[in-house]
Amino acid sequence: MSEMVAESKLVGSDRVLAVLAELARHPDGIGLEEMARAVASPKPTVHRALASLRRAGFAAQHGHGRYVLGDEFLRMAFAHHEARPDHVRVTPILQALCERYGETVHYAVLDGASVVYRSKLDPPDGAVRLTSVVGGRNPAHCTAVGKVLLADALRTEDAVRRWVGERRLELPTERSIGTVEQLHGELTRIRELGYAVDDQENEPGVNCVAVPAYLTSPTVPSGAVSVSGLAYRTPLKTLVDDLPAIRGIVAGRETP
Repeated sequence: MSEMVAESKLVGSDRVLAVLAELARHPDGIGLEEMARAVASPKPTVHRALASLRRAGFAAQHGHGRYVLGDEFLRMAFAHHEARPDHVRVTPILQALCERYGETVHYAVLDGASVVYRSKLDPPDGAVRLTSVVGGRNPAHCTAVGKVLLADALRTEDAVRRWVGERRLELPTERSIGTVEQLHGELTRIRELGYAVDDQENEPGVNCVAVPAYLTSPTVPSGAVSVSGLAYRTPLKTLVDDLPAIRGIVAGRETP
């Protein structure tokens, strides 16, 4: 059962929202019986929730009787995303970086222990595309975008310790940071250098360099921009050596 349906019973708008959230997890569609199990509610009440969502255009039912997110919901979500000030300003930056390096580029923001990818651009051809998606998440402490934003937010070891709390830091690869002390040292180094790297810390064979992006404020980063590449094709040193150009493009001072 999903986290959103942790309570034993859902009522009214909570049930409708739970059904909507569950629909988003099934791009190929979900049947009524499966949905009822997922949100732990009787089929008649789930059917009513789906009917309400269908009337609003937030859900649809295709020919095999399975339910999917409706076009109106997708239209609203994409229109909102496209109109965000940071998205509008970051799009030409990502295009310039993607053209220069022929690699995948991201714009991400910090959300608790994770980074959320707000924008992503893949090269049109000639490169292996990464599995990250807009709206997707990764652990902040083992991504370049996450670490560069944590460096700004967590200035002391005590702050890092409070951020980690009682949880155990995830270790996606053998290169991932696993302790408060290691993370504090890394964030200190990032503040001194002004950039962060992911040396195959989040995904084997993939490295990344990231810099903060000041899209909506001159002093507080709105997010971070990264260039990611396969280690065998675009070594980390290649990206680090080209940091002046990356910084210039992100700041709007340079074109590819």
